[in-house]
Amino acid sequence: MSVRRGLLISGALVVTAGVTWLLFLGLPRWYSRRATRVPAAPVATEQAATGRKIKARLMYVADEGTRLTTVERDVAFGETTSDQARSIVEAQIAPAAEPFASAVPPGTKLRALFVTERGEAFVDLTHEVSKNHPGGSTSEALTVYTFVDVLTVNLPAVTSVQLLVDGKPVDTLAGHIDLRRPLGKDLAWVQ
Repeated sequence: MSVRRGLLISGALVVTAGVTWLLFLGLPRWYSRRATRVPAAPVATEQAATGRKIKARLMYVADEGTRLTTVERDVAFGETTSDQARSIVEAQIAPAAEPFASAVPPGTKLRALFVTERGEAFVDLTHEVSKNHPGGSTSEALTVYTFVDVLTVNLPAVTSVQLLVDGKPVDTLAGHIDLRRPLGKDLAWVQ
């Protein structure tokens, strides 16, 4: 009886390890490779050609520099969730209008964006997001949650966001926030 029980426990551990690997390492790697094949250029739809817009809440650094504040802006309409997410991220990356300050390092560009059927957005940014980052745990959190929260707040279909740099998964942007898996909405950073 104890040998049978040991085999059952061993089998359960192997299955659990396999599922854990698939969820936390296998699928994000597959999706990140897939994300690099989705162009970041705007999709030429009839609505985009006519200048159709939607209201979106963009995130900027609040006055005290330790939190984010939201500002409603018009952004280009996107036909699909991925198209709309791309429009929102491009608006977020654009230089901030006075009196607001952006948490996104200067020179950062969107390379690609992909939203899975499960609601995970993979946002592929250029290396400037790390290279030009000022550093510090608070500053890094503001940068990361600018992207995470701007998508999860504006698009109910997006449940989490995985940041990529130059088409590859990264451990962190500046050494503090673990980016090895998609992050969910965290409004603790928003005032």
